[in-house]
Amino acid sequence: MADNKIGGGAQTPPPPGQKTSGGVNDSTLNSTVGVIVYDRSKNGSGDSVGPVTSSTSRTPPACWYAPKYTPAQLKATLEPIWEADSTGYQWDAEQRDRYVNGHPYKDFNEDKAGEGYWWSSYVNEDFPPGWDKCDKPIFWVDKGDPPPANIENAVTPKILAELAYNEVRVPGTKVTLAPADKTKVNLPTWAWLDGAKFKPVSVTASIPVLGISATTTAEPVSLKIDPGTPDAETYPASGVCEIKGGTIGEAYAKGRSDETPPCGVKYLRSSGTGSYPLKATITWKIHWTGTGNTGGNLPDGTFGATQDVVVQEIQAVNR
Repeated sequence: MADNKIGGGAQTPPPPGQKTSGGVNDSTLNSTVGVIVYDRSKNGSGDSVGPVTSSTSRTPPACWYAPKYTPAQLKATLEPIWEADSTGYQWDAEQRDRYVNGHPYKDFNEDKAGEGYWWSSYVNEDFPPGWDKCDKPIFWVDKGDPPPANIENAVTPKILAELAYNEVRVPGTKVTLAPADKTKVNLPTWAWLDGAKFKPVSVTASIPVLGISATTTAEPVSLKIDPGTPDAETYPASGVCEIKGGTIGEAYAKGRSDETPPCGVKYLRSSGTGSYPLKATITWKIHWTGTGNTGGNLPDGTFGATQDVVVQEIQAVNR
């Protein structure tokens, strides 16, 4: 387990529920200098929104370095710890030497207030593998300068984009069916989604003091229908309905009963006294743009929902 001393490296995870966006919710970490700010105003909305599932074994950033303290804030954070003598004389002495006595910093760099920030580690609040790898002691960076070359996990627009990916929420995928409540064996059933709800969504992550940001955008590209039983046929045969111009399938209209649905299903066997679990899954294409003309693609994401479909036998009348 990593050392949880301030200034000595990564911290241990907080108790469940005590998390903050972009860092560990440690009571001694009262600075929000470099905490990531999320703009979720263009996210999906509604009761059934949810996060996408990556189509690959995507590994989100586990930890990163960013500004955390002004000189006054670092002083206010470390001095009470030293005075309490809760971390041991040797560690306290080493810290004083590093941040006060000039080896390499003097008096918390108070003479450089307003010219830069103390940087330290932040941890992904989900604590993925590697969350404790950012264990370098707190270091100083002047405004406008890059962090030292030996800092591999310094925050970048790409890191912000990957963290924004975790915040993306997309609308639910319960499809409208015609016939609506119950369908019949061998009857083509139309399926569609409200195109107004299925448009690109995005989340922007930024660190204002650094002037960097990234926007991660998810765009719907296809709907996959899984009838919930092998005794069924889908339209098209692949079960994948392409999304065109924001339209997902076509709404059924009177007079089209003899047409083949552009998106739908035909059940070949009754569901008996039960129902079939039809699953509708949207694939979302995900990309990002960031400060400095940066950007690129991120792994596709999927989000689906299951709904019960009752299938009845067509009753024939014998004369």
